[in-house]
Amino acid sequence: QVQLVESGGGLVQPGGSLRLSCAASGFTFSRYAMSWYRRPPGKERELVAAISSAGSTTNYADSVKGRFTISRDNAKNTVSLQMNTLKPEDTAVYYCYVNFQIRSYWGQGTQVTVSS
Repeated sequence: QVQLVESGGGLVQPGGSLRLSCAASGFTFSRYAMSWYRRPPGKERELVAAISSAGSTTNYADSVKGRFTISRDNAKNTVSLQMNTLKPEDTAVYYCYVNFQIRSYWGQGTQVTVSS
């Protein structure tokens, strides 16, 4: 079965950095686009970044452009999100996502808190 397991969240001061990782299994990882979403406190889940199956195309929410970088390693079945210059408004639960055979799959989420 499809499994997505996120790691790397935590508490960081404004201006700091974190790197999130998502380990995927249960499907042919290299054939599918992957995304990162987040759910800020009291808000709806929103798309943060997406990457094509080969990693050649990436897209970002306007709020994170220039600060976040999505990447993938198809040999290791992992997708990562490097987050720099973090702001308090980046505080959220971050989720890894894949649409596999017209079904949506989410990881359990990892908490990122940006606070001094």
